[in-house]
Amino acid sequence: MSDLRPRLLDLCCGAGGAAHGYRLAGWHVTGVDLVAQPNYCGDVFVQADALEYLSEHGRSFDAIHASWPCEKFANVTGATGDRATHPDLVTPGRPLLVASGRPWVIENVPEAPIRAHYLLCGSMFGLHVRRHRAFETSWSGGPRLTPPCWHHRDLVPFDHSRERAYADAMGCTWMTNKEARKAIPPAYTHHIGTDLIDALTTRAREETAA
Repeated sequence: MSDLRPRLLDLCCGAGGAAHGYRLAGWHVTGVDLVAQPNYCGDVFVQADALEYLSEHGRSFDAIHASWPCEKFANVTGATGDRATHPDLVTPGRPLLVASGRPWVIENVPEAPIRAHYLLCGSMFGLHVRRHRAFETSWSGGPRLTPPCWHHRDLVPFDHSRERAYADAMGCTWMTNKEARKAIPPAYTHHIGTDLIDALTTRAREETAA
C-alpha cells in the first residue's frame, strides 16, 4: 500500500524533536544531518550536508523544515563562548529554501535574524518546560491561536543535573540527554505541521477553483 502522507524534508534534524511533531500532524518525514543520528525518529534518515541536500533535492518534497544551528545567535553562546566560531546557515539557507518553490519553515532561537511568525514556548502546550523558539514560515495566513506563555515556578529548568527530567518533560523521551539539549518539543511542530497541511489544502482548493 502506498504512503499517501505529504512529504517533508527535515534539515539539521538531530534526533528528531521536530520530526516527531510533524509525523503526529500527518507528514512523512525525511531527516538530513551531517552527523549520524542513530536515534532519529522520522521515517527516513540521510547523512549529508543539509545545504547541499536542499539544493539538490528540495523540490522533490511537499514542504521543508530547517533547524539551522542556533549557537551563532544564542545569548548563551555570547555569555559562555565565541559566536564567531559557530556557522551561520540561516543566511545561505533562506535563499535555497525560497528557490525550492516549496513551503518552508525556519526554526531557531528568538535572537536569530528570522521573522517570528510563531514564537512558541512549552508552557503554551501544557508542557512543564520553558523553551522559547521562533519559527519563520513562507506561507500566508495567521497561525491558530495558542494559550499565552505561563512561566510557573514548577516548570522544569534546564541544567546539567536535571537533563533527563528536562528531556522527558519536552516529550523527547527516546533521546539521550545530549541529543535533547538541541531538540525542540515535538508539540511545536505538531502545531505548525497541522497549520501547514491546512495551508496546502487551501492552496490546492484555490488552484482547482481557478
